[in-house]
Amino acid sequence: MPGNLCEHCTGQCCRYLALPIDAPEDREEFDDIRWYLLHKGVSVFVEDGEWYLYLAADCRHLLPDHRCGLYETRPRICRQYTTENCDYHSGEYGWEQHFTCPEHLDEYAREFFAKERKHRNGSKRGSKRPRIKSKLPSRRNAKPKPSYADRTADISGTPLPTLRVER
Repeated sequence: MPGNLCEHCTGQCCRYLALPIDAPEDREEFDDIRWYLLHKGVSVFVEDGEWYLYLAADCRHLLPDHRCGLYETRPRICRQYTTENCDYHSGEYGWEQHFTCPEHLDEYAREFFAKERKHRNGSKRGSKRPRIKSKLPSRRNAKPKPSYADRTADISGTPLPTLRVER
């Protein structure tokens, strides 16, 4: 990119907060994160195995031309930020997961606990549970549900932010 990177900046790093949170390990902790996702402008993402709470919030000192209104006295976090990890030119985010609504997290939690159950049951050698035949209709012919990343609306029909960037 020709010229100074900051000449092209739109202040992306000044438009959100990303705070580290503990990775959920049980249903109560998943429910706490679900509560975050009930709020507008909040999402949760996982990057390099670390969980973060994302809050969409513009810095109150971001000027209309995307420059910093208190550049000379900006906080230490801003002073330490470099163009090497600039949001402007980084392209696609390296999220492993991105949850923008409770339904995204609920589907992930179902998969998480199913894997945990399978792992727990698989580690108990020699102890087989008797299989109980269900009288419920077979789900073999049921259409698979779309992945949470492919959903375009939450359970109430509210449009969701796009999770994937089209190439």
